[in-house]
Amino acid sequence: MNEDQVIKSLAALAHQVRLRVFRALVMAGAEGLTPSVLAEQLEVASTALSFHLKELVNAGLVAQERMGRNLIYRADFARMDGVLGYLTENCCAGAGCGLSASTCCPVDDTDNKGC
Repeated sequence: MNEDQVIKSLAALAHQVRLRVFRALVMAGAEGLTPSVLAEQLEVASTALSFHLKELVNAGLVAQERMGRNLIYRADFARMDGVLGYLTENCCAGAGCGLSASTCCPVDDTDNKGC
């Protein structure tokens, strides 16, 4: 994943409604959700939701699929993993500890174990 893709993804998530939509889709998993379910669940007007879903799709964070007369939206977990990987690839000075930065490199490292 390159820097431009990460910036586009993070910019899309930098809005309260889009962040809530993305989190709801992550929780829904591979099954995804329809716009009507999302609108009801998040208490967002369908016209506003449509705009925010379009932004998430354009950023590559959400995939859209037509199933009959319904649209199904799903979080793109590969893209999400790519963004997280980009943000954490140099965790612990590149030691490759496999843990999150907060777990691997605690702010209070009194035992001096580091990674």
